[in-house]
Amino acid sequence: MARLTLKSKVCLVGESAVGKTSLIRKFVLNAFEDHYISTIGTKVCKKPMAFDYNGVQVAIDMMIWDIMGQSGFRTLLQDSYFNGASGIIAVCDVTRRETLSALDGWVDSVRQVAGDVPMVLLANKSDLSSQAQVSLSDLELKGVRHKASSWHLTSAKTGENVAEAFQSIGTAIVQRQSKGAR
Repeated sequence: MARLTLKSKVCLVGESAVGKTSLIRKFVLNAFEDHYISTIGTKVCKKPMAFDYNGVQVAIDMMIWDIMGQSGFRTLLQDSYFNGASGIIAVCDVTRRETLSALDGWVDSVRQVAGDVPMVLLANKSDLSSQAQVSLSDLELKGVRHKASSWHLTSAKTGENVAEAFQSIGTAIVQRQSKGAR
């Protein structure tokens, strides 16, 4: 069986307190903490992934970049943060509709630096469904608008769709590379 090994840089973007750090902790460490700690600057985690793609065994060393969500810092950091990104996970908070609207600015910033890299959209905190202001159809509309490869309702607390979201971005990166794009 054929094998493919690659390294990828995946950036998580979105407003403050949407759960980017919690999603990463759930995916990388299978852990969740209820208290909020604001990310200062950027943090990078590494997670190896392995999966089958069209009969090819794929191994990805995924470097996952977490950035502070204050939009004022986006322009300050965007060149160094987004440069070389292989994929983007854009995250909003299902309980705050304005965080879905704010993704337009984040996505535009990423695309200015990294180009048309694969993107997955997430509406996090799906465990708070009684407070939801963002639906899966809202997320789908945003996903179609920004040519996202997939969109998911996620919960870093329960783990709902977290692994699937990272698997989606990994698959999208491999698909793009198999078409000759970098």
